[in-house]
Parts: sequence; C-alpha cells; structure tokens
Amino acid sequence: MTDTAPRPTLEAVAARAGVSRATVSRVVNGGDGVREPLVARVRRAVEELGYVPNQAARSLVTRRHDAIAVVIAEPEARVFADPFFALQLRGISKELTAHDNQLVLLLTEGRDDHVRVGRYLAGGHVDGALVFSLHLDDPLPGLIQHAGVPTVFGGRPGWSDGRGGAVYVDCDNRGGAREAVRHLVGLGCTRIAHITGPLDQTSAADRLDGFRDVMVDADPRLIVESDFTPAGGEQAMRQLLDRRPDVDAVFAANDLTAAGALRVLRERGLGVPADVAVIGFDDMLPVAEQTDPPLTTVRQDIEEMGRLMARLLLRRVGARVGAGEQGDPDAPSSVVLPTTLVRRASA
Repeated sequence: MTDTAPRPTLEAVAARAGVSRATVSRVVNGGDGVREPLVARVRRAVEELGYVPNQAARSLVTRRHDAIAVVIAEPEARVFADPFFALQLRGISKELTAHDNQLVLLLTEGRDDHVRVGRYLAGGHVDGALVFSLHLDDPLPGLIQHAGVPTVFGGRPGWSDGRGGAVYVDCDNRGGAREAVRHLVGLGCTRIAHITGPLDQTSAADRLDGFRDVMVDADPRLIVESDFTPAGGEQAMRQLLDRRPDVDAVFAANDLTAAGALRVLRERGLGVPADVAVIGFDDMLPVAEQTDPPLTTVRQDIEEMGRLMARLLLRRVGARVGAGEQGDPDAPSSVVLPTTLVRRASA
C-alpha cells in the first residue's frame, strides 16, 4: 500500500497566492470583483498545487453542476450503430468541453427507462438536458418539464398538447426534401418513390411533406414507411420493386436507408443511376462516400447542430442562474439550419 498525498485545500492556495480564502473562492468559482493581478496569482497557485475544486461545495456557491444530460430516445443498439448520433454527440462534446462541462449520456430502451431518466433529471444532478430523436408518443418531454431543468431539443418537437416555447435546433427537412425531388425531376425521372423514416418523428414527416410538395399526384404505392436503418431500406426497396417495378428514382429519408436500397437494386440487376436514380438525406460521409455508387444526398451539418444545441443550452442555463428560477426573457430561441444538395454518382 502507498500513502495518498493530502488533497490541496482552498486555504493552501490562499497561502501560496498571498490572498484571502474568500478571494480564492471567488476566482475559482468564476465570481467578479477580483483585480486581474490577484486573479493571475490565484490561478498560478492553483496550477502549482494541483488544486481541484470540490464540486459539491462549488455548486452551493455557483448553483451550477457543470454537467449536462444528453438524452437520446432510442435503444442502445440503434444509437451505437448509427453514425448520425456519433456526429451529433461529437458536436455536443466539443462545445461542452470548451466550457468545462461534463456530458452525461442517458439512453432509453423502454418505459421504465423514461421514468428513470425523469427521476435522474429531477434529482438535481445536471444543469440542463439536450434531448433528441423523440417520437410523438414519447413521455420524455412531460417528464423533463416536470423535472424543471432547462432543455434544448434536437429536432422540431411534434407535440400538440399546448406546450409552447420549446427551444430546438433542426435543419430545413422539408426544403431539403423538395430540393432532392426537384433534382430527380430535372433528371427526367417521372416515377419517383419515397422511402420515409418513422412517421412518428417530425424529421421524417417533414421530409415526406417535402416530397409531396413536388410530387403532388404521386401514386401511393410509391411511398413506403421505413425506420432510418439499412435493413429497413432493403425491405422497403424490395416492397417498392414488387409494387412498381417501373420505378425510376428513389428519394430515401436518410443515407442509411439509401444504402440499403442500393444493395437491393444491385441484387435485382438494376443500374444506378442508369435504371434508378437514388438520393439520400444527411450526407454522413462514412456512409455517403462509401456506397456503390457514391450517394447523392441532402447535407445537413449534424456536428454543427450538436454544437448549437449545447451552445443554446449553456446560454439558457447561464440566463437562468443570472435571472433566478424564472429565467431570462431574452434567452435564445430555436434555430433551423439550411440544407444543401451534394451531387455524387447515384443521381
């Protein structure tokens, strides 16, 4: 066994810097009213001694935990298999790290997990929550509202029970879908199909609306609901070809779905784009650049969306702490990012 060196104290830092304990506390906890030369001395002493603030004591002073919950309303297997979540988490992590905040990841496999997440958020462990991949019947928004923590949603919330004022970050799903389908029309395609995402999510519903904006009189047999996965894309593409073997273009609701559709088209001996043009949505480079052929797709900046979510939440948390529990009427509002069509070989 080895002896553990005593942990440096606030008093030790004060003695090293030649200032009062109260001055050290204000500097360490981000308080105002300390002259810059003293701030520099305290920070130098903190570094020399390797002082680490006691988080519990610091929280009493700052009313901050410097921790943010990231709640993904999807099972673990889906989260770790889909690069979309990795990109969004990377953006969130970068922003939180830049502001010395910890990321606490919470996943939901079922209803019991919803209760657990709600209980954790209500327990005062984090300063706020970032929530994404919600489904329309998801109880999480209500549980989070009950917990009373500042929240930013990834994607436009779709509830219709009168709850207003939700702050969210999303992309122009409907406009991006319109651009994709117009591109297919411009290529001369007339029998354009759409493989949707799960329609209990607003992103999928908005992309379907964008498809219908252009294909006003589309044959209902050319629309198949799927689940944003490669396997779902394969199943939907087989169903489409069985219904309408003359289909000449497919707009898939995301890149993973498009990748599955491309595999089935290749199995059936159909050339892309010679026989069937294909467009995806997301522009996830690990997917879009490695399909055969490389995928034309609608780009949304997924990592930047994660950064913006974290940035908006940290501003909301700061506004709430500064203005008391009622919050700040000038706190940030929602953001909808533009999309762009990225042309590759599939369409």
